[in-house]
Amino acid sequence: MSQKKQVHLNLFLYGAGHHQAAWRAEDSAAEQLSETQYYIKLAQLAEKGLLDAVFFADGQAVSTSAAQAGPTWFFEPVTLLSAISQCTTNIGLVCTISASFYSPFHAARMLGSLQHLSQGRAGINVVTSMWDTEAQNHSLRELPAHAQRYARAGEFIDVLHNLWGSYPQQAVRIDRAGNFTDASLLQEINHEGEHFAVRGPLNMPNSPYGEPVLFQAGSSPAGRELAAAHAEAIYSVAADRGMAGEFARDISRRTKEQRGTENRALIMPGLVTYVGRTLEEAQAKQRALNELLPTEDALRQLGVFLQQDTSSWPLDQPVPKLPPLEEFTGPAGRYTTILRLIELHQPTVRELLGLLAAGGGHCTMVGTPELIADEMERWLDEDAADGFNLMPPSLPGALEDFIDLVIPELQRRGRFRTSYESATLRGNLGLNIPQTAILERS
Repeated sequence: MSQKKQVHLNLFLYGAGHHQAAWRAEDSAAEQLSETQYYIKLAQLAEKGLLDAVFFADGQAVSTSAAQAGPTWFFEPVTLLSAISQCTTNIGLVCTISASFYSPFHAARMLGSLQHLSQGRAGINVVTSMWDTEAQNHSLRELPAHAQRYARAGEFIDVLHNLWGSYPQQAVRIDRAGNFTDASLLQEINHEGEHFAVRGPLNMPNSPYGEPVLFQAGSSPAGRELAAAHAEAIYSVAADRGMAGEFARDISRRTKEQRGTENRALIMPGLVTYVGRTLEEAQAKQRALNELLPTEDALRQLGVFLQQDTSSWPLDQPVPKLPPLEEFTGPAGRYTTILRLIELHQPTVRELLGLLAAGGGHCTMVGTPELIADEMERWLDEDAADGFNLMPPSLPGALEDFIDLVIPELQRRGRFRTSYESATLRGNLGLNIPQTAILERS
């Protein structure tokens, strides 16, 4: 009998939780967001649950909705992950780096340092950023065009690889007679491209565990092309199995075209869970957070997405009938997601606002451990996903619920590890160590 497909699980750490109103709860961790120990304890909790990695997204500007949404960003993530690396042993440490604002040398050095500090647990999620307000903090009036940003990101990744290979571990001799480094093994990369000019080599040896794992999270055609060409794992967006399956098949096709291989990157869609020992308990947890939403602001935002006035919609009545996609003249992406959420959940207006507040289009599962494990298995068996990027609506509460209730159920079904396979992120994700690193360790 073939072994059941194993689920990979990543924790997306975000403030007091992914629900926009999570910080407003009386027992929230809002006052702890500036405390390193808060994040360390969350990472240790994730490690107790045997998760593959913790992940910090990042942004370069204060959100215009900070008054209601709370602090979107706080610590610089590589710095914070460096602290977490000293208080954990096995869990991976992944963060977002914007190719639009960082230089490749700077990013390669920071992530290379984290790879050394963590002994092989680092990962980088390369993004191109989204908002002009971010660009305006980096001497730009606005972000470059979408195609230009992705061309820069592709070149950025190429330079990262070259820099990480430019100072091989085997060059370090530490011969006290006078030869610390074999300079003949160092390589100037002398990169001259459209976006970057980098001499090299990197001023640190690479890790004996290979390069940091490369993640990507773009969902546009250009983002998918970048992921297919470079990514080892992908954080994707899918409201349901259908969307996830379509994305996975598209990435497989693009990967074969780009790399000539059937072995696509691991795909981990975002997943919001409300877990209870009964369905009613899980639904009550979801309802409690939804009731904390500032409804006027949420309705106003929904109206922007739908391009109609929603201010008078009764909160506890079903969502009014919306025009089909082909009749909608506004931005189609978010509208498509909203139509899908309505089809899947048949929500009231308040429930729709909550679904958008907690996941923004990512899959939401509400139920008992058995119900949630059932659905996760369907995603795995239909090859719609290789795992999930967990987005707890509240922290630490929803994470504790998942680890205490869902993890044991997945283990009982033979779907999730009962101990770590490796002390490195590559090992736990089942990814190969690059051949250069194998040679350097021998």
